Amino acid sequence: MSFWQELQGYEGFDFDGFWRRTGPEDVRRVLAGENRQPLDFLTLLTPAAAGYLEEMAGLAQDITRRNFGNVILLYTPLYLANHCVNHCRYCSFNARQQIERRRLSMAEIREEAGAIAGLGFQDLLVLTGESRSVTPLSYLEEALDVLQGYFSAIGLEIYPLATEEYRRLLKAGADYLTIYQEVYNRKVYAYMHPRGPKRNYLFRLEAPERAAAAGMRGVTIGALLGLDDWRREAFFTGLHVAYLQRKFPQVEVGVSVPRVCPNAGGFIPPVSVNDPELTQIILAFRLFLPRAGISVSTRERPWLRNHLLRLGVTRISAASVTAVGGHARPENGTEQFKPADGRTVEEIKAAITACGYQPVYKDWHRLW
Repeated sequence: MSFWQELQGYEGFDFDGFWRRTGPEDVRRVLAGENRQPLDFLTLLTPAAAGYLEEMAGLAQDITRRNFGNVILLYTPLYLANHCVNHCRYCSFNARQQIERRRLSMAEIREEAGAIAGLGFQDLLVLTGESRSVTPLSYLEEALDVLQGYFSAIGLEIYPLATEEYRRLLKAGADYLTIYQEVYNRKVYAYMHPRGPKRNYLFRLEAPERAAAAGMRGVTIGALLGLDDWRREAFFTGLHVAYLQRKFPQVEVGVSVPRVCPNAGGFIPPVSVNDPELTQIILAFRLFLPRAGISVSTRERPWLRNHLLRLGVTRISAASVTAVGGHARPENGTEQFKPADGRTVEEIKAAITACGYQPVYKDWHRLW
């Protein structure tokens, strides 16, 4: 069964009724059990579970330490280009926006890589807008060849590819893929993506599988929280992670929890996701997905990230710059979004240590 078929199995499911029917006794039953199933996970996302965050946090902390030890990995993004042919309503880079469009040259990529590596980073996430004409595979292959000389692990957050194309980038030096479905509700997805290749819901939905089949070491997925009902979106995201773990047991499957941030277009998210609700999502993920990495980016404020460190998070970004070429030349360009955590790398490392964890730059070493 494909994941799309699994999703279709929930068409007509009475989510609102489930929220109403679920009470404290149901939550306590799930917390007392192990090997939690999808409806147990859904129980942990209900309003009734909001009163059990402290108990969930204790379990989540124990599960995380048993599966991931005492370390939290630091990574940072590098934006290669902001050219995009999509019209995503929530993104500063969408084709309608009148912003300066840039693509880094190989010399500029070396400059950026040097600035980032100088901060100690060994794990890099490479991003582009979605434009195959401006950032074709040949450009990405050349960029990866440069970046291999600076970093031990390189991730991609780019437009979705075919399996053979992922193989090409894997051979060129990529290690893992990050790709967000943005929103699993297909009707909302169509509204949020009115034009451009990203409008193809199924091609994007199946991209993590194609990357895993190509041999990527890791795949991280997520929904952009705020585009639709957060409980259903978190539920479908968790199901997607569990599906990928079953189908590709050799792949490190992770989840990220980005919330919509202010952007150049002034998009207002239709659904609010407050801090306690984000906390509940992360805790539910950890209790349902004990082996999944959980990433929290600099979209979130420092005090909240400090709080979340103890609740199941295994990866956090630091020193994030969302403008093309912004590490070496901070005055450059339009940001995709404004990071909320502007602390230095050393300040974030100190915060991790103060929480009783060990910050690390590297948990993987390429042997070729």
